[in-house]
Amino acid sequence: MAKLAAELSRAWLLKAFSDWDTARQIGGLPDGHLDAGIYHCQQAVEKTLKGFLVLHGKPFEKIHDLGKILEQAILVNAAFEEFADAADTLTPYSVAYRYPDEQGILEPSREEFDEALKHASAIYNFVLNLLPKDARPE
Repeated sequence: MAKLAAELSRAWLLKAFSDWDTARQIGGLPDGHLDAGIYHCQQAVEKTLKGFLVLHGKPFEKIHDLGKILEQAILVNAAFEEFADAADTLTPYSVAYRYPDEQGILEPSREEFDEALKHASAIYNFVLNLLPKDARPE
């Protein structure tokens, strides 16, 4: 494994952690903005998966569709298949609550947010356990 790939993967995972931790902090606030938090859950998973792909020298599109990114990760490690439903759940959060629509400002429910954070945590931790030490964020 190339040192550059490990360093770049680590950078992706550091950004993923930042998104995950932001979501976690928002969720812990009594009046946290869950619309922003759920977006960061999606972003954490997107960056986590892209960091995994970078480590393995696999190119990826600049897309937010976690299912498509996950398909590429599955080609490297079939165990990622267990996260297909989570990817489908999280993908819409890249835009779902970012902008008002004709109904006004939409907000996720606490249950929806909690599920998104659970999925983001599971995928992030799964990838961390697959990474060699030099690619792990500290």
